[in-house]
Amino acid sequence: MRAWAVVETGEPLQAMDWPTPEPKGSEVLIEVTHCGVCHSDLHIWEGGYDLGSRGRLSLKDRGVVLPLAMGHEIAGRVAAIGPEATGVSLGEAKVVFPWIGCGKCERCAAGEDNMCPNQARTLGIYRNGGYATHVLVPDAKYLVPVDDVDPAVAATYACSGITVYSAIRKLGSLPPERPVVLVGAGGLGLNAIQMLKAIGHRRIVSVDVSAEKLAAAREAGATETVLAEGDVTAAIVAACGGPALAVIDLVNGSATARFAFDALGKGGVLVQVGLFGGEMTLPLPIMAIRALTVQGSYVGSPADLRDVMALARAGKLAPLPVSTAPMEQAGAVLERLRDGKVTGRVVLRAEAA
Repeated sequence: MRAWAVVETGEPLQAMDWPTPEPKGSEVLIEVTHCGVCHSDLHIWEGGYDLGSRGRLSLKDRGVVLPLAMGHEIAGRVAAIGPEATGVSLGEAKVVFPWIGCGKCERCAAGEDNMCPNQARTLGIYRNGGYATHVLVPDAKYLVPVDDVDPAVAATYACSGITVYSAIRKLGSLPPERPVVLVGAGGLGLNAIQMLKAIGHRRIVSVDVSAEKLAAAREAGATETVLAEGDVTAAIVAACGGPALAVIDLVNGSATARFAFDALGKGGVLVQVGLFGGEMTLPLPIMAIRALTVQGSYVGSPADLRDVMALARAGKLAPLPVSTAPMEQAGAVLERLRDGKVTGRVVLRAEAA
């Protein structure tokens, strides 16, 4: 198999030839046809996360070992099956759930792999992922049928799709006319707009620093847009017609966390999703006086991926803007994403796809 791997933090990806894995036990080998390039890949490539005054979280210290083929938004075809694998056949097109837990703890037993405290089997982070011709999946239960969904779009649902779906669910039951504020109009933001529309929301406020991305958000269905300059908090409150009660921060940097929090009204909920980095300081009396909730949200569960794919198959999710590039251009696509030159999602494709 061929992989395009991080060999040294921050340095260009290198094409590498590795032995093609042979599935054992319940394992399934997937021939990769499509793999999304996610903003999280930038953090892995750069080697860590900005923790503000607490320094930097090193991925090496968390057990990430190089060389590593990144890529966790994977779609492909079943190429080989371990002797104990069930419910899967050769040649089937599948989306891969990558956030794989230990398989032994209480959270994994409950189907919440993404909440497992030991995610050493996560594809594209701790194990080789989809920037490659093949990827080894521990069990067929982590595979979801593509059916008639465009595989380039379906691949994005394994991270972008389930991440926004899980975050939206944390807002609780909302009246369809209550504004939901989305901070960030990149791939996550555009997917979130479609997800909100699919479940019946009719007021969606998109916030971004890029007028071009806000235009894409409005085209996708955002009812109001806010250019993040000047007094962003006041602009959000004005767009919502009053203090916001539901905000999802898909960027989650120091600046966005501050203006998102400040825009909250009584009983408001801020769900923090992005990994841009930094920190926020909360005024504790305001937390109590306004009865506010600030909650993190980390990707989603296998059940979330099945739910999102069901919405897509039912035609309820308009696909986000996706462009494709050959797999060997993975490094160039990463650089474009780092430089803010990607609207929507770029998905790497195998030449035979």
